[in-house]
Amino acid sequence: MSQQGSAGNVISAIASLFFPGLGQLLQGRIMAALLFFVITVVGYALLWLIVPAVIGAIFHLWSIIDAARFKAD
Repeated sequence: MSQQGSAGNVISAIASLFFPGLGQLLQGRIMAALLFFVITVVGYALLWLIVPAVIGAIFHLWSIIDAARFKAD
């Protein structure tokens, strides 16, 4: 996963689409993966409160974009 737009980043973005944080985990970024997963799942779990669900959805989308745009140093 050498550069932005590489096949690895596309696979990571698709993985994050189905399971928030999985793309970051595939890229070796464990803390980012845990952060995205926990915030998204807690937000979706509190769906009935509306605001946390919106925050969960925003973090889920952010997880996908972050996985797609990741550039390894």
